[in-house]
Amino acid sequence: MLKLWGRNNSVNVQKAIWCLEELKVPYERIDAGMKYGVVNEPAFRKMNPNGLVPVIEDQGTVIWESNAIVRYLGAKYGKGTLWAEDPAARAQSDKWMDWCATVYWPPMREVFWGLVRTPPEKRNLELIETSRQKAGEILKIFDAALEGRDYIAGDQLTIGDIPLGAISWRWFGIEMERPSRPNVEAWFKRLSEREAFVNSVLLPLN
Repeated sequence: MLKLWGRNNSVNVQKAIWCLEELKVPYERIDAGMKYGVVNEPAFRKMNPNGLVPVIEDQGTVIWESNAIVRYLGAKYGKGTLWAEDPAARAQSDKWMDWCATVYWPPMREVFWGLVRTPPEKRNLELIETSRQKAGEILKIFDAALEGRDYIAGDQLTIGDIPLGAISWRWFGIEMERPSRPNVEAWFKRLSEREAFVNSVLLPLN
């Protein structure tokens, strides 16, 4: 059985969990990271020398980096569903995964860590506010891309939606001011009606 190391409140681990749940792939999850430790044990470092989660082991294949895990799971278990077999169609999903990592997540990480994982007396409120505004501006790009479509690559969920959805729960789940992005809001509502998303991602933010 596939094994997944990582705690279920990690945005990156949630990508892997959600993908597995959508694909109905049986797996065993082992808590690791932060209060659970494990990541500095020699056996774990042998799998991932970075000491980070998530990590999966599937029939002897070990993979780390959350987007790489989602791509692997899609390619192996999700052809025709999460994974478009046509390279041009798949690239429409794939590019948004990289956009998430390089454009969307950096300011959202500052907002999330600042408002959720940092004690009030230690928060850098100026950085948090600047990052919140930047994330809101960045979402104009995503909002425009969703015009006339249900999901980022068309009319069905693909690998591209998974990082976007996990990060966007941090955007919608934190109590803060948010500019209106109607297409993103409608897309997130559709995600929130998916059982796998509810069970894997829509968990208390902590």
